[in-house]
Amino acid sequence: MNENEKIREELLNAVNGLSDEQLNAQPEPGRWSIIQVLDHLYLMERAITKSISDKLKSDESIPAVDKPIELTLNREVKVQAPPFVIPSESYQTLIEVKEKLSESRKAFVQVVDHAKEIDLEQKSFPHPLFKDLSLKQWIPFVGLHEKRHLLQIEELKAKLL
Repeated sequence: MNENEKIREELLNAVNGLSDEQLNAQPEPGRWSIIQVLDHLYLMERAITKSISDKLKSDESIPAVDKPIELTLNREVKVQAPPFVIPSESYQTLIEVKEKLSESRKAFVQVVDHAKEIDLEQKSFPHPLFKDLSLKQWIPFVGLHEKRHLLQIEELKAKLL
């Protein structure tokens, strides 16, 4: 979780100082704005938290072998976001999105902190590319996913400035 917190801090530092107009601008047609990337991260963290929570409440145990989740950082491999994590196209302020990210992180930390280690190791749910991921691997995946999008945010910033 410490690594996830460091990545979140980097992510927020990367967008500080940008105006809401810059954050909502689409540097390229058909690509997300920076605010949409942040909204996507909020939706993703919320969805993963709910899935982990649901699995922890379930009696079902499906162990999964560790997957090379560090490949998440490879931006050469394009991944289509599932519909439930596609961000809103409406104008949002950085303050609004930071609040949402703070809320999703608190919920994520709470679920993880109250989980038993054995459950995190013995339970899983599928990822679109990696297939079954243990709950334990979903935890660092959240950070890696944010780091992937931090790279995207840096690319978008370079086109804006």
